Amino acid sequence: MNTPSYKSHISSQYNSELEDVRQRVLAMGGLVEQQIVDATRALIEADSELADEVRRNDIRVNQLEVQIDEECSGILARRQPTAGDLRLVYAVIKTITDLERIGDEASKIARMAIDLGQHERSPAPLVEVGHLSRHVSQMVRDALDAFARMDVDAALAVAQEDVAVDREYEALLRQCITFMMEDPRTIRRVLDVIWSVRALERIGDHARNIAEYVIYFVKGKDVRHLGLEAMEREARS
Repeated sequence: MNTPSYKSHISSQYNSELEDVRQRVLAMGGLVEQQIVDATRALIEADSELADEVRRNDIRVNQLEVQIDEECSGILARRQPTAGDLRLVYAVIKTITDLERIGDEASKIARMAIDLGQHERSPAPLVEVGHLSRHVSQMVRDALDAFARMDVDAALAVAQEDVAVDREYEALLRQCITFMMEDPRTIRRVLDVIWSVRALERIGDHARNIAEYVIYFVKGKDVRHLGLEAMEREARS
């Protein structure tokens, strides 16, 4: 486990500012995690009220992104950070962008849940959708844990899980296509499920992005767009 470099500052106020930003990111992450859980439950249970709540809460996610971004801008202006501190601020700015996009994906799932709630229950594999949702929710939680501890090994584990999520996503797509081929009357409903599954897969991608920012902060290496093996080599060198 790695310790964030800002803890060694002479200025306690500077330490406090950086720690406050980090804690705000984790709070935003907790809200986003709940958005994923609630949106998926709304989809599976055809709960339009819960879906509406998810869409309303997306405003809170957006507000947090703006607030944290403004706080980071203030730190950049006042402190002119360098080295690890600058990488931390950069990692925070990039992380909140991905968290906001995760919130957007959860809102999309909620929108699909509202649409499905207006029709007969879909025959699509909703149980499997629930499993995929739990998988990506855990990825987001693990990515935030890696961020909190600035743990490279934990970040790499998140990147590895993204491969498994992609396989699960592809299997679900095949199942959904089979449902539509067997009964064309289900196409409208199953398409809503497909869009939801796609949103979950994108959430997994955003969790991996957050893990990559952790590696950037700790190692000073940009591992975006690298394959898993190349990422591991860079992170461990």
